[in-house]
Amino acid sequence: MKTVHTAVYDTLADWEVGAATAHINNPTWQVAPGTFEVKTVGLTKDPIVTKGGMRIVPDLALADLTPADSAMLILPGADTWMGEELVPFARKAREFLDAGVPVAGICGATFGLAREGLLDTRNHTSNIAEFLLYSGYSGADRYIDQPAVTDGNVVTASGMAPFEFAREVLGLLGVYEPHILDAWYRLFAHSDPAAYAVLDEYEQAQSVA
Repeated sequence: MKTVHTAVYDTLADWEVGAATAHINNPTWQVAPGTFEVKTVGLTKDPIVTKGGMRIVPDLALADLTPADSAMLILPGADTWMGEELVPFARKAREFLDAGVPVAGICGATFGLAREGLLDTRNHTSNIAEFLLYSGYSGADRYIDQPAVTDGNVVTASGMAPFEFAREVLGLLGVYEPHILDAWYRLFAHSDPAAYAVLDEYEQAQSVA
């Protein structure tokens, strides 16, 4: 079992990571069903409240999280990324990347990654290029104006691109075969009925195998 850890903190933007975590945790269409699970990690194990008002009790505290026990660290956006409160998560992201374990940040989390210096030499994106300039980082020339970008073990995305973010996360983890990932994205992002047919056929084949 591979565990993907999703950071949780007050004002977490609910919509940004739901598509990714729901399908990491759902064995349907996966290359190896039952391989992945999602666990939440907070600064402490005290409950947090998302922007949508949902109360989440973290599975573990950040101090207890090690890259060796994780397949990826997902960092959602939140209102507090431009302050100091979530700096420990950016530092944990550096620890993950130093150990060769992927990190995926969306919206405000890209600011935290930039301020930590993790985007200085990597292609990346965010909500808008100017947003990251306030971090004081040195990677502005590596900014790409796309909904989501993967460079090595780092995924970044705009907060308006939850399905593009999920596509990059699922692809980096190898959750789906490439043609299934393409169909998944076309179905969920663009309501493509032809994509549903591809997924349904694959699911039927899995059930027979």
